[in-house]
Amino acid sequence: MQFSKLLQAAFVAVMTFGAALMGPVAQAQQYQNSRAYAPAINGFNVEEVRRLTPGVELHFDLYGSPGGTATLRIDGATRNLHLTEVEPGQYTGTYTIGTHDRIRAESGVTANLRLGNQVATSLLSESLLQNNAARGQRRGQLADVPAIQRFEVQGSPELSPGNELRFTVFGTPGGRVEVSMAGARGVFFLPEVRPGEYDAIYTIRASDRIAPDSRVTATIRANGRYTTSVLGRPLLAGGRGSEPRQARYCTNCAVVEAVNVIEVSGNGNYLGAAGGAVVGGLLGNQVGSGSGRTAATVAGAVAGGLAGRNVQRNMNREQRYEVVVRYANSGATQTLQFDNDPGFRQGDRVRVNNGVLSRDQ
Repeated sequence: MQFSKLLQAAFVAVMTFGAALMGPVAQAQQYQNSRAYAPAINGFNVEEVRRLTPGVELHFDLYGSPGGTATLRIDGATRNLHLTEVEPGQYTGTYTIGTHDRIRAESGVTANLRLGNQVATSLLSESLLQNNAARGQRRGQLADVPAIQRFEVQGSPELSPGNELRFTVFGTPGGRVEVSMAGARGVFFLPEVRPGEYDAIYTIRASDRIAPDSRVTATIRANGRYTTSVLGRPLLAGGRGSEPRQARYCTNCAVVEAVNVIEVSGNGNYLGAAGGAVVGGLLGNQVGSGSGRTAATVAGAVAGGLAGRNVQRNMNREQRYEVVVRYANSGATQTLQFDNDPGFRQGDRVRVNNGVLSRDQ
């Protein structure tokens, strides 16, 4: 009986210790899961209307994480709007203005997308009225029209699901930029990474039907007005109108800058110098007598050695060739040496592979 109680107490202690040990682990796992499934709103727009009177319908579209719960709150409205997920990640809904609503053109619209215990929020950047800009002009409150200076894309080698397209817009700072693309549902936003520079990566989805020449439109909105621009380049990397792939990826392509002919003189070897010294010494020994004969012998040996060295050098004189190339990718130069004329001329396009120079076909 006593042994049974001891066994039961040990079991309770082990379970308690295990629960205490697993508690932080479970919490950490839950935290990681919540971060992994945090919701995101990628696009939020409205079909602008001509008037905000009772009976008018406001149609909203929201694009973000699939499987969530999306709601809208309109300033001046008497109720919230629940959006329906018509396709994965696409939520839509229509708000009918009632007689008790006090919705105006400048009313703010807030979207909330809930996924689990986390909520993503986005504010509508456009006006609810189509003619809001014209009314502002009549009131003398019209701001400058936003502008787009450049609209660029970093294309992808393939347009299949999972590939990425990087879009960049340069325009009026402090605005809001959205991009729509033929073959892809909805719009997506480009955040302002620097004043006047908007940039984001779009990952192609399985439901997209994007072609290399799909029409892509960027819209920048600021101060109640907007400007659009159409992308003038293909989405497929290496396609017509994009940068040549060789100029970007060929690391061993170069252009011949110069071909130099170098005259190389051989160094006088031991036999040449010594032979000349012997001959010079013998000739010097025939001149004068006594100390004068000794001096002449030494001078003749020195002169003969120098003459022998020059003779040897002239006998070994030869021509070599140096080809100076400049790499197209980095701008660096390299000199390659040849014993014979390699046949290259200034301006030739070449490739360098392990020190071997060949023509670029």
